[in-house]
Amino acid sequence: MPNQTVSLAPETGSSGGNAFPDSTSAAQQVDLVARRLQDVRAEIGRIIFGQKDVVDQALVSILSGGHALLVGAPGLGKTLLVTTLGTVLGLDSRRVQFTPDLMPSDITGSEILDEDAAGHRSFRFVPGPVFCQLLMADEINRASPRTQSALLQAMQEHRVAIAGTEYALPRPFHVLATQNPIDQEGTYPLPEAQLDRFMLQIQLTFPEAADERAMLLATTGVPQSGPQPILSTEDVLYAQAMVRALPVGERIVDAILNLVRSARPETTDVQTVKDCIAWGPGPRAAQTLMLATRARALLDGRLSPDLDDVAALARPVLAHRMALSFSARADSTRIEDVIDGLVSRLG
Repeated sequence: MPNQTVSLAPETGSSGGNAFPDSTSAAQQVDLVARRLQDVRAEIGRIIFGQKDVVDQALVSILSGGHALLVGAPGLGKTLLVTTLGTVLGLDSRRVQFTPDLMPSDITGSEILDEDAAGHRSFRFVPGPVFCQLLMADEINRASPRTQSALLQAMQEHRVAIAGTEYALPRPFHVLATQNPIDQEGTYPLPEAQLDRFMLQIQLTFPEAADERAMLLATTGVPQSGPQPILSTEDVLYAQAMVRALPVGERIVDAILNLVRSARPETTDVQTVKDCIAWGPGPRAAQTLMLATRARALLDGRLSPDLDDVAALARPVLAHRMALSFSARADSTRIEDVIDGLVSRLG
């Protein structure tokens, strides 16, 4: 893989305006970006063994301009995945280990009293680790709600307010948070308002036998070279603009709307949802699906999304935006099974 990036973006600027001036250039640009994204996939795959769906969903989140919550048992490579993404995509990345004693100012930054050579004193803002392009919030549910809430404004508005002054975050800005589903003692579950800020909830599972064997051989011998940058910040912004420019057919728009509305007890005609779901996804879920399906299509080099994209992204988009009723939990009903039932009606 190359050690230097080759820019995708035109020299005249790429992060705004109409990405596709005509249909011919649209196809050419999509093909170019898709080929570069294949290079990104290959470089990540050199470091992360298996987990193809996980890598693709993480890339979909970033290409869509959103945030993702990585959920999985310890040792599945969540931290390694985020650090690798930051390097390969050419983004300034930082990591925060969330602990119960972490304070909001440890994330956003704080003002300190400065004194110059003449003895004049003034307050100076010292930016926290949130001032980056890719923030890894490791074990986010181990921090108190007060600290978790410090991320809400940053994730939604891409700015933070300190002592009455607002500071804009760099562009692009993404949060990839990790959560351990096993050890929940002393943790603080994320509130629904914060969960809704995450575009996707990405579930990591144990690797296949062949992938685990390759991982074992690669990580216990002579150290391999680390990941190399493939894209730049300008390339990522260009690809994000391209995602929003991809057309979406009326059939796909209707499928997204029907899927989200059928997942709400108030608007569904599916008896399973009425019986098992306490509350369903809001409008942000439909917005997320619209962007995420476009990003997935771009990853595969297609000009527009299809029903397979909607089906593939239904679980990571909807699972954390729905809640089972008490009786459904008592019957061991799985939210994933309810979503799969709704997806089966799309065909």
